[in-house]
Amino acid sequence: MAGRRARTGRGWDASPRRASSRAPGGGPPEDESGSAEAPLGPRSRRAERAAEPPAPLTPREEGERAREICLRQLAVRPRTRSELDTALRKRGIGEETIAEVLDRYDEVGIIDDAAFARAWVSSRHYGKGLAGRALAQELRRRGVEQDLITEAVSEIDSETEAATALDLARRKLRSLHGDPQSVFRRLVGALARKGYSGGVAVGAAKQAFAERSAEDAELAEAIDPDSVTED
Repeated sequence: MAGRRARTGRGWDASPRRASSRAPGGGPPEDESGSAEAPLGPRSRRAERAAEPPAPLTPREEGERAREICLRQLAVRPRTRSELDTALRKRGIGEETIAEVLDRYDEVGIIDDAAFARAWVSSRHYGKGLAGRALAQELRRRGVEQDLITEAVSEIDSETEAATALDLARRKLRSLHGDPQSVFRRLVGALARKGYSGGVAVGAAKQAFAERSAEDAELAEAIDPDSVTED
């Protein structure tokens, strides 16, 4: 109708209003999806700090850390120098600090591979019945030098080793049952796994059998050692 003023309200032909960059209530600005960018809270800031790499240790701090690691390891049982070296490397201690700390422990006697080897041989031979060969293998795995291993194992002479093998055979025989020939082979195998040579193992098994009965003694004597185990 002529003379009527055009409407400029929010009708169908009204131009869209420009979206406000402020969130309702004057809060932080909204992103394109309409979500307000919330500031980081204390928990988020702590998470960010935890994700940051730790500051490198000073030489003094690294030395203190290395000594703490060593003392915790030694509190469990005696350790060889090689075992402590491995533990320190796994925890990121530098080579220079490792050498410094372990050299000092050597000087004051906190670590002593020769004493460790002697104690290990005595404990494992008389406690577990292990032969010199098995003991040497265990010490090598713990990083003990060969000359120290040889010296420690040499304290067990052949007579002592044979006596220990016989005692072990007697005890083991009490728990074995079945066909005598099968029992004999199992007994020799058990001694061989303890590190005894074929000759020592067969000899101990024969004597243990002979002590049990005359029939078992005859059986043991009739068995060919080469058919039982290899030296």
